[in-house]
Amino acid sequence: MKIEIKKWEELSPLALHDLIALRINIFVVEQNCPYPELDGKDLLADHLVIHNETKQLIGTARILAPGVSYKEVSIGRVAIAESERGKAIGHELMRAALDFIGQKYGKVAVKISAQEHLQNYYQQHGFVTVSEMYLEDDIPHVAMKRS
Repeated sequence: MKIEIKKWEELSPLALHDLIALRINIFVVEQNCPYPELDGKDLLADHLVIHNETKQLIGTARILAPGVSYKEVSIGRVAIAESERGKAIGHELMRAALDFIGQKYGKVAVKISAQEHLQNYYQQHGFVTVSEMYLEDDIPHVAMKRS
């Protein structure tokens, strides 16, 4: 497994295709949720990508600087290929994202908009729920922060 963090412009056309395809397959198709996947924030993000030993993209997340989505640094578009779930790859992804944030920004708060059913997963990485449930693209979410 190989984890890398790259800016949008550092990703090859094939890597961009694979990243967007993975996110659309999960967030739009699998979750049956039509929403504007390309929101302009990818251009400003650091993209964490995980490839397996055959160089297939199996996970991704984007890290946004303070002021892009929230006043805090944020992590979003966390996606693990369906075939790879249950193998702790999501935990590796979150550890890598949080390590990167620490290196780039220092000890700062991180805010996420988490799908409600994933609260326990994010709690394992130090996040606490800071809002009531709200609908985002018709899916129950909660705001979570890590200090």
